[in-house]
Amino acid sequence: MLEFDLVIVGTGSGNSIPGPEFDGWRIAIVEKGVFGGTCLNVGCIPSKMFVYAADVAETIRGSATYGIQSEIGLIDWPAIRDRVFARIDPIAEGGEEYRLGDECPNITVFKGNGRLTGAKTLEVTGQDGQTWHLSGRHVVLGAGARPFIPPYNGLADVPFHTSDTIMRIDSLPQRLIVLGGGYIAAELGHVFSAFGSDVTLVNRGERLLRREDDEVSERFTELMSRRINVLCDSEVTNVGYDGEQFWVEIRQGDSFDAIYADQLLVAAGRVPNSDQIGAFDAGIACTEGRVEVDEYFRTSVDGVWAFGDISNSHQLKHLANAEVKALRLNLLVEEGQIEGPMRSVDDRFVPHAVFGYPQVASVGLTESEGRAQGHELLVSTQEYAGTAYGWAMEESESFCKLIADAQTRKLLGAHIIGPQASTLIQQLIQGMEFGQTVDQMAEQQFYIHPALTEVIENALLGF
Repeated sequence: MLEFDLVIVGTGSGNSIPGPEFDGWRIAIVEKGVFGGTCLNVGCIPSKMFVYAADVAETIRGSATYGIQSEIGLIDWPAIRDRVFARIDPIAEGGEEYRLGDECPNITVFKGNGRLTGAKTLEVTGQDGQTWHLSGRHVVLGAGARPFIPPYNGLADVPFHTSDTIMRIDSLPQRLIVLGGGYIAAELGHVFSAFGSDVTLVNRGERLLRREDDEVSERFTELMSRRINVLCDSEVTNVGYDGEQFWVEIRQGDSFDAIYADQLLVAAGRVPNSDQIGAFDAGIACTEGRVEVDEYFRTSVDGVWAFGDISNSHQLKHLANAEVKALRLNLLVEEGQIEGPMRSVDDRFVPHAVFGYPQVASVGLTESEGRAQGHELLVSTQEYAGTAYGWAMEESESFCKLIADAQTRKLLGAHIIGPQASTLIQQLIQGMEFGQTVDQMAEQQFYIHPALTEVIENALLGF
């Protein structure tokens, strides 16, 4: 048994824990795949690099709106792909080399599958079959999540792609079937459609992005349906592959149909990796696959900590980063290296964005959630088209919807669908975090005219 002061499982945000304050600690880092975690390698960063290129393609296609005649001569998929991974892969490789190098003499890296065998013990199995047994005075679980694979008949027998693999394919599919209706399906459906693939999106629910505010979800579904073949209220009954093409049989009500494509993408969400590392079997409390933690990221087992996608329901990199900053401080408090108190993370106003076409960004409660919680609501909606910059963009479908408490006049939720939504929402997040009323947000600062931020100003003035 190899003994350590700290064992870190996963090299996403968890790789930022070791710093000068931990130089006196003997640390083990366990990683079964590529250094850097989901965000760097198969998630946020590569997907948004593809999305940006896809947005450029759509801008070119729509240029006639502004009196500019242009067309796309060639979509060079290998060049698009290689631009992304030529940037990302060296970062992942460099991160691993750094941890293996002389700069980190107190850190030992174990490349392999780590699984808890007891409260604070792990067995790590390397790709070559070598096995290590580790124990830690503290164990931090940052093993993230993985694509959820629905139990559709025949799916396990075909060579489908997930978001982990689809971005590295060698050629652009002529036809692509996407199973799912959430943010991954929306973003990658946009990417491949923009690059010329004939995309069919099969969604079990009645709308795409069903967790968004109802009006946003409905508008997004409508707009996506204009660009790709969106099949909602569709139940997958069978999946097959004949060596050349995939087929997916679906049922819509009482009718049955089959769709065909040369690539199949399963984008049905992500599930925590708690089962793969044996968390529950080691006596750690879990709920619906997520490791349970208290406000300071301590699990039910003393000395075992968890953060990020394995323990929270948001599965967002910016939240994982905030959690790990607090967790690393709490480790030092626990060991008496610094004085307390321990730090928690206020996750009431955690925002998210969907980089589809159009973008969607949200924070706080939806209108239906606000009413279900018993709030007396005020709702204000501002179309982009009602502002000068909206005119310049010829934006007729985008809007900002704000939800406030009628008594306190504080913002409970903000929902934007349209260009730059992920940027425009930031000032609303700040106002919510610092407890401003909608009146203060609207009137106690200047808004540049005629910038797109006037969409936000006018929505606030609508109260």
